[in-house]
Amino acid sequence: MENLLKGIVEFRNNDFMEHRDLFNKISEKQDPHTLFIGCSDSRLVPNLITNTLPGEIFVVRNVANIVPVYTNAGSYFGVTSAIEYAVNILRVDNIVVCGHSNCGGCAALYKPDEALAKIPHTRKWLELAHPVRDKVLKLLPDIDDFAAREWLTEQMNVVEQLEHLLSYPFIRERYFQKTLNLVGWHYIIETGEIFGYDHEKGFFELIN
Repeated sequence: MENLLKGIVEFRNNDFMEHRDLFNKISEKQDPHTLFIGCSDSRLVPNLITNTLPGEIFVVRNVANIVPVYTNAGSYFGVTSAIEYAVNILRVDNIVVCGHSNCGGCAALYKPDEALAKIPHTRKWLELAHPVRDKVLKLLPDIDDFAAREWLTEQMNVVEQLEHLLSYPFIRERYFQKTLNLVGWHYIIETGEIFGYDHEKGFFELIN
């Protein structure tokens, strides 16, 4: 806790002062250009990996960067309301779904239920990604090939969530009007590389 308190003071004395004009400008209104949907993993820092300043990206984070399929039943308010607000009120130009290497959420998809007994809410949440797990197991039935399965699961999960975004009527409308970009990324923690999903080619390529 002491480190956090020191960090607050250092931010106010250094970073805040460096960008004081920016904070004054955005103090009463935000105008982000991008909705960033990423994993809650502490190693994924959206502003850091995109080199963006406060006010540029609207961030939604959850375990395994999941986008619930649109429904009128009103489930998963936390994620769906943030998406709705970013698209319909803030009018963002882009939506990025960003997965990452060594994702604990994706790895947990292959664990037995008893292994997740202490995290029942997480287990329930990850049921939304079971279709991803099932697709990967069809492509890689050899469950001992852990590295390949991990990589494929993380990338296929990003693609799956991009498809889920198109189940939102207000996103689908803007996407086909070409006023909203949908982007998929796979961030590699140990190298700093980000692979972007090419919708036409159907695979991820290094952003360079």
